[in-house]
Amino acid sequence: MLEQDHDPTDDRHETFTERMDRNWNELLQELRVTQTGTQILTGFLFTIPFQQRFAQLDAFQKDLYLVLVVLAVLATALLVAPVSLHRVLFRKRLKPELVAAANIFARLGLVVLALVLAGAAMLLFDVVVGREAGWVVGGVSLAVLTAAWWLVPHLMRRAAA
Repeated sequence: MLEQDHDPTDDRHETFTERMDRNWNELLQELRVTQTGTQILTGFLFTIPFQQRFAQLDAFQKDLYLVLVVLAVLATALLVAPVSLHRVLFRKRLKPELVAAANIFARLGLVVLALVLAGAAMLLFDVVVGREAGWVVGGVSLAVLTAAWWLVPHLMRRAAA
């Protein structure tokens, strides 16, 4: 559902089209940061099997690694999807739909990226220190990412309301 052209509670005094343009530009700035980091992480994961020590990983570590590669590719796909959407929808007068879809892709991409980050920390600690340390660091990483990326923004939104 499309919003009204003017939000009386917003002091920006912008039209609906101007708001959609601003929302798109803000989303692009966020995606620039996450896309680059995610692509670098994915590329790094792709190089690991070519390291000498990879053959020494046990079955759990190799399985975890493969899951991380799949998740990294998925995170990259989700976070880059808005670029493809924009190319396909360019000049089609569908900016509100573009912003809405890109927002969903970005949110899903961040969820998957959190799993990749926590899983990568888990794998690293599993290999270097041990399985128990891997589980602890993976769990703590996921908790911190969940708190920083989901809980704090929701608490701030609730407090502002």
